[in-house]
Amino acid sequence: MSTLTTPPNGCSPRDDAAQLHKALKGLRSDTAKIVNILAHRDSEQRDLIQQAYETSFSEPLYKRISTDLHGHVKRALKLWLHDALTRDAIIIRKALTSSPVVDYQAVNEIICSRTPSQIRRFKDAYLSTYHSNLDEDLDKQLSGDHKKLLVAYITIQRYEGPELDEALVQQDAQQLYKSADKKIGTDEKTLIRIFSERSSTHLAAVSSAYKASFGTPLEKALKQQASGLFLRCLLIILRCAINPSMYFAKILRKAIKGMGTGDTRLIRVIVTRTEIDMQYIKEAYLTKYGKPLSVAVRSDTSGHYRDFLLQLLGSDY
Repeated sequence: MSTLTTPPNGCSPRDDAAQLHKALKGLRSDTAKIVNILAHRDSEQRDLIQQAYETSFSEPLYKRISTDLHGHVKRALKLWLHDALTRDAIIIRKALTSSPVVDYQAVNEIICSRTPSQIRRFKDAYLSTYHSNLDEDLDKQLSGDHKKLLVAYITIQRYEGPELDEALVQQDAQQLYKSADKKIGTDEKTLIRIFSERSSTHLAAVSSAYKASFGTPLEKALKQQASGLFLRCLLIILRCAINPSMYFAKILRKAIKGMGTGDTRLIRVIVTRTEIDMQYIKEAYLTKYGKPLSVAVRSDTSGHYRDFLLQLLGSDY
């Protein structure tokens, strides 16, 4: 469920483009006005605004924002201008080519939290934008079981519906238990096969069956079997299968609490989830931490950057 509040019907992309052009004046840019316009336009409206802007002023709005704005608000607005699929492709590409090392956090989060249909579509966006296959780029940049899992996860076609095969659920739970046999070592192939081939509904049922059969949460068992980047991906896949809203609520909490704000992650999650399921994430955050997400964001950010994020989050009620 989206938290985005859009203007009434009849909003003109041409008028928005003109107002944005007037507001974008280098050091004298009216950042508040830019935020107030773009924070209340959905993906289709933003696309039309960008078309109108380039037609009227012979330069991309994205380029002008890059030149005239600064800091976190610029980064957030630039990411917001894109549609969801192109945005995911851009995040992954930037993460894979970041220097000096790959931004594994961003790669893992985007790939392992997306549905099969979303993955198919952002792979197409990645190919059309960068003229490169995502699975090939993952193969070049990653290694080991981490690479094997992610390549399988974006390649294998998984079922997305709610139906379950209870017998297969029990079989997978048994195989995951056997894969942790300390006498023979962890069976990574079994982990990769089950986590890359099964639907989210199926994995959530496997988690319940595992706990019922063996008395140990599947997540705890995974932590005893795997480690490093491979484990992180397994946990994201499992947590998003069970409760994706709670997963993102916890990620936002990690980005906000402690010494300094994890602004890159905070921007990434809020911008990418606003038009998808942010209302559910906000509800999960309130349930888990006892205060609204907007209160946490307000206390840990400032200026136009804070205003933009809060406008994307919308009302607490």
